[in-house]
Amino acid sequence: MMKTLDLLRTYPDLPNVDGEGFLFAFSGMDGETCSASQFVLTRHREGYDFLVETPQRHRLRIRLGRTGTVLVVTGDVFVVEFDDAMLIVSFSAWHTLVGQLPNDAVVSLLDESRKRVQDVSKCSKQDETLALARMGSRFSLSYGTSRVEAESRALAGLTALVDEVIQQCLAPYRSLPRLADHRDSRLLRKCFSVMRVNTLAAEGVFPQAWSTPDRVPHKDLWLWDSVFHSLAMNKVNAGFGWHFLKSVLDQQALDGMISHQVRVNGWKSDITQPPILAWGVWENYLAQQNRDVLAYAAPRLAAYLDWDARHRDRNGNSLLEWQIEGDRNCRSGESGMDNSQRFDEALLLDAVDFSAFAALEMAYLARMYDVLGDTGSAQAWRSRSSLLSGAVHQQLWNSKLGFYCDRKMDGTFSPVQAVTGFLPLLLDDFPAERLPVLVTALQDESRFNTRFPLSSVAVSTPGWSTDMWRGATWINMNYLCILGFEKQGMPGIAKEIRRITIDRIRHYYEQTGVIYEFFDAKDQIFPAECDRKGRRKQPYDIRRKMDSIRDYHWSAALCYLMLADTETP
Repeated sequence: MMKTLDLLRTYPDLPNVDGEGFLFAFSGMDGETCSASQFVLTRHREGYDFLVETPQRHRLRIRLGRTGTVLVVTGDVFVVEFDDAMLIVSFSAWHTLVGQLPNDAVVSLLDESRKRVQDVSKCSKQDETLALARMGSRFSLSYGTSRVEAESRALAGLTALVDEVIQQCLAPYRSLPRLADHRDSRLLRKCFSVMRVNTLAAEGVFPQAWSTPDRVPHKDLWLWDSVFHSLAMNKVNAGFGWHFLKSVLDQQALDGMISHQVRVNGWKSDITQPPILAWGVWENYLAQQNRDVLAYAAPRLAAYLDWDARHRDRNGNSLLEWQIEGDRNCRSGESGMDNSQRFDEALLLDAVDFSAFAALEMAYLARMYDVLGDTGSAQAWRSRSSLLSGAVHQQLWNSKLGFYCDRKMDGTFSPVQAVTGFLPLLLDDFPAERLPVLVTALQDESRFNTRFPLSSVAVSTPGWSTDMWRGATWINMNYLCILGFEKQGMPGIAKEIRRITIDRIRHYYEQTGVIYEFFDAKDQIFPAECDRKGRRKQPYDIRRKMDSIRDYHWSAALCYLMLADTETP
């Protein structure tokens, strides 16, 4: 016990808030992972229990007749101190959970019907199994593709030196920056914990590390999510940041298309997602100064942007339109803003965000070709960027509203004012005279001036709610708007959005122990109580995507970036 306590004292400000639904799994930053197994745990609401999220869910029940003091809660280390003992749970490998128990603790494995499983339980038709073993104060839970393999791993887990296991898991935290406010310092480490747990090692079609929005329920690789993950990982390990991006680029189709979702078995979706890969690659290049990154990415990015231009400009006016789907709860999954009021009419729209992102991507691609010495390609992409950016300013500025709005194919503006209307601030040729007009929109309480800005659509929008993109606040949009206001010489506004964003994420983390996917912009409803593509359902079930998802990767990653910007020199 003292050895563990002495070890933990060398890691100040470790996250220590326990809460239902936090993700718990072996990190791909530490070694081999196996997403196909779905051997991921989430914290249950009762006792010190965990849910095992294999295809047939099980509960690891850890019961004591007393309550201890929680010392550490990361994505792979859980430590609780009692007067005379400790509860420690961690991973010795992707397939084996190991731990130390107080002598009076009872540990058992239950199936979904709450029937006790003695040793091994079948978990799926593929004969995946779990095995639970205990010897004295030690226990282990292992996954295997056969009964024999699971039992063998569980027995081996009993010999693991728990102190050494948690020391390995916590070692990366030692190099993280210390912030002036210890609450922010602890939040930064929680963010890193979420980044770690959602990082996976090479598997299936991914020959290097890759990232997921959340190990449960999204599981797969997603296009624009991976870029946001990469931006923060650059601060910690730029090599992993590049791997996240390369895993996306590697899946490009022969015609240049890049799918928005890819599984380890090679399945791909038939839609794309916001094109922000060139931005991600450029930021990774700045972090690594590795020209090979640009040489690999540039031709693939060029092919991808060409694909967007060929397949997403139906009216030939240079502006781009998202694919529209039949699902009323997800009219445009391709936009990443699935159920926004922007798409309620199920009409094609010249989209502010798609067009602004593409113009920005072309500008980043031009920079890459400059570095690579291909001046002809650099000039060509710079010209294309300027043409598209000019079209955004000329055709998507609604002078009556003083805001950038999507435009219908008949030339009329969409009445929906969405947070995407601030994205043209990121463009190099943004008209300076429009800046105070956009600031007015930002500060208008009937539009975007909410307690937790920025609402995904103006508060006055019909159907405004806490449901996902129908009013909720998203951290990725806040981060993009922060960059936009900074670029246009408004650091005060950017700083205030950053301050409020950090403050609210920290508030709900300290209340619940997790970092959420999205938040109520009016800050009246807990994130866990927000709707998600329809009315919230009870009881909470992380696998059903029925409320704001917990330990969400890009929320954590972008919060990490915002916190890192406040680092004490």
